[in-house]
Amino acid sequence: MSDRRPRAAWRRRPERPGASPPDRSTPEPPAPVAEEAGGRSVVQAALYREGRRVASPATLAETFRRLREHPDGMAWIGLHRPTERELHSLAAEFDLHELAVEDARDAHQRPKLERYGDTLFVVLRAARYLDAQEEVDFGELHVFVGPDFVITVRHGAAPDLSAVRRRMEADPDLLALGPEAVLYAILDAVVDGYAPVVAGVQNDIDEIETEVFGGDPAVSRRIYELSREMVEFQRATRPLVGMLHALMAGFAKYGTDEELQRYLRDVADHVTHTSERVDGFRQALTEILTVNATLVTQQQNAEMRALAEAGFEQNEEIKKISSWAAILFAPTLVGTIYGMNFDNMPELHWTAGYPFAVLLMAAVCVSLYVVFKKKDWL
Repeated sequence: MSDRRPRAAWRRRPERPGASPPDRSTPEPPAPVAEEAGGRSVVQAALYREGRRVASPATLAETFRRLREHPDGMAWIGLHRPTERELHSLAAEFDLHELAVEDARDAHQRPKLERYGDTLFVVLRAARYLDAQEEVDFGELHVFVGPDFVITVRHGAAPDLSAVRRRMEADPDLLALGPEAVLYAILDAVVDGYAPVVAGVQNDIDEIETEVFGGDPAVSRRIYELSREMVEFQRATRPLVGMLHALMAGFAKYGTDEELQRYLRDVADHVTHTSERVDGFRQALTEILTVNATLVTQQQNAEMRALAEAGFEQNEEIKKISSWAAILFAPTLVGTIYGMNFDNMPELHWTAGYPFAVLLMAAVCVSLYVVFKKKDWL
């Protein structure tokens, strides 16, 4: 937190030898007064004195000029996917560190809190739950907090900073506490935005448990996708615990207002609770994935067992059919041979030939039946 030094002491970085001063003669392009930008760079700037808005500049250049005219004021500048020119303009005016500016421009940073002189640089990962897609959408927010300015650089749809601004303007006493109060409000909005995500994920896990025991074959993919989202969620929430404790450790050093200290402790409690819930979600999903794999294996084993039993039954039927075919083959063969109507055939005119042939066929059939019966083919 800042030590509330005189706001007239502007801290610009010394010019490099031989370098020409930055050109501020060309004003920034005007931008609508809104934080939602639909994917294009938007600037919303406001100047506050004693917790009340006194000016709403349309450009960055006008914001700088107004703040110089009111050294006891505070500028709150909101950017959404800013251009490199806008970031360089802010860096030159407020002496922002080049490493922090590079992080704000490139995005894809982990949550962190860094101090560059009198300026705090905070990176937050906001989240929102999309009911239609049943998934978690993550946004990235970079916050520069100085003695008399707050700059927010948003990458993504969350959080709704316009709601944060309206809340602070509705409470002038809180806003009068300065940039630290704005940082608190932003942290509080990001952390409060986690609550609907936690509720949505809990509902997803309940549905997944039902699908797992219902045998839904597509549930494995859903478990995997939600597990990846929980890894991302964990990366967003876990560093916040340490960040807020670092802020609280500097309360005495930087003279943070006591009321603001209580608010920040409340945010820290909420972050800790959310982080624990997310850890529990990851553990639950790991266990559900294990249970699902066990159920899938059991189902596959049951199917293989059923297939084997069906094959065994089919084999038994084939044995019976083959046995009866062999039994009936012997009399059929004899009857076929002596039914060919040749005159010169052995025993064709033998008086006992017919009874002998019948007895022979009966003997062969009975012998084959006894053999197949012993082998349990019949």
